[in-house]
Amino acid sequence: MSNVSRRKFISLAGATAAGTFLVHGCSSGNKAGSGTSPSAAPAANVNPADAPEVTTAKLGFIALTDAAPLIIAKEKGFYEKYGMKDVEVIKQASWGTTRDNLVVGSAGGGIDGAHILTPMPYLISTGKVTDGKKVPMFILARLNLNGQGIQLSNDYKDLKIETDSSPLMDAFSKAKAAGKNEIKCAMTFPGGTHDMWIRYWLAAGGINPDKDVSTIVVPPPQMVANLKTGTMEAFCVGEPWPLQTVNQNLGYNALTTGELWKDHPEKAFAMRADWVEKNPKATKALLMAVQEAQIWCDNDENKEEMCKILSKREWFKVPYDDIIDRSLGKFNMGSRQFESKDLMQKYWRDNASYPYQSHDLWFLTENIRWGYFAPDTDTKKLVAAVNREDLWREAAKAIGQEAAIPKSPSRGVETFFDGVKFDPENPSAYLKSLKIKKV
Repeated sequence: MSNVSRRKFISLAGATAAGTFLVHGCSSGNKAGSGTSPSAAPAANVNPADAPEVTTAKLGFIALTDAAPLIIAKEKGFYEKYGMKDVEVIKQASWGTTRDNLVVGSAGGGIDGAHILTPMPYLISTGKVTDGKKVPMFILARLNLNGQGIQLSNDYKDLKIETDSSPLMDAFSKAKAAGKNEIKCAMTFPGGTHDMWIRYWLAAGGINPDKDVSTIVVPPPQMVANLKTGTMEAFCVGEPWPLQTVNQNLGYNALTTGELWKDHPEKAFAMRADWVEKNPKATKALLMAVQEAQIWCDNDENKEEMCKILSKREWFKVPYDDIIDRSLGKFNMGSRQFESKDLMQKYWRDNASYPYQSHDLWFLTENIRWGYFAPDTDTKKLVAAVNREDLWREAAKAIGQEAAIPKSPSRGVETFFDGVKFDPENPSAYLKSLKIKKV
């Protein structure tokens, strides 16, 4: 596959999904609140030359608080503002359903894009989770930083586990000796973000997630119900389900994932590459709408309204009280309480929306660690093909947020709670430093 030089957004039409490799530099960044952030979008007033090729797109979402930008863009009229008046934001039952609907596309009754776990566009593009069928995907934006949780059943509440998972080794051994045949730890999709968080956490405490426990897949909205029936000992999922676990007194939160890796990347806004290439102006319009929604969501004055919207039957069908506290940075973990705006979910501030290529590289390196990708995978080439930070930059400029563009597609060296560092310039050194891994 050949390299493609830097191009303007409109020149997408004619590009091929498999051959798009990009590396770019950027200008300085800022935080949420800079620029215009209207409380409601005005009626569409799109220059005919910029009019999108289509006015509709079908976007999937899971009932998780980090889907808020896609939902708010619909509720507040941001899609319509940019000429995308017929966008559908469609609830998905699981990440497996999201994957399947992306594979068939809207032409086959599925979807064109989605709120998605950041590694999934890579797993889908390479056919790793689609029975070998490669469906090229583009990551257009990051939707949020932070905002996930690792929960334990009340059977382990006396241990008051936090970031250090090592006391669970003995506790799990005792549970097995007492007759529990299998210790199950749930995540939401193999190779996805929640899989990576719970595996990293367990392994950092000396627990091998492939040998000492069984990792199982449970859709996010079903996590709390499965804990209630005793299906698993622990699980990792995004809000509002960690807070609901505490509110229903079914378990406690060991940690919020920002405690594992402060300001870690989480969900992405991704679309089928063929849709983007066919509809470059519509893609830009969608990105502009999502970016404006992210700015709106990150305004503290809008948090209560955001949570009331998300709680509606057509969106989450979850009590407002299960959403609001974590959205304000208030953490009742069940065994401890604290407040932190640094650890709460971020949508725009601190460059939350910009899809750093270095972050995608970490996810791919972790996927190699656990056997989802081969050790000889050309991860940098794969990131360049899927991550379209160039399109994000064009959209940000168009909505007057040029100052929010980071200087580089790399955020640099990342440091985790256990002191381990990931240098995107040397992923192999990071991988070699990890004691528990499959490779």
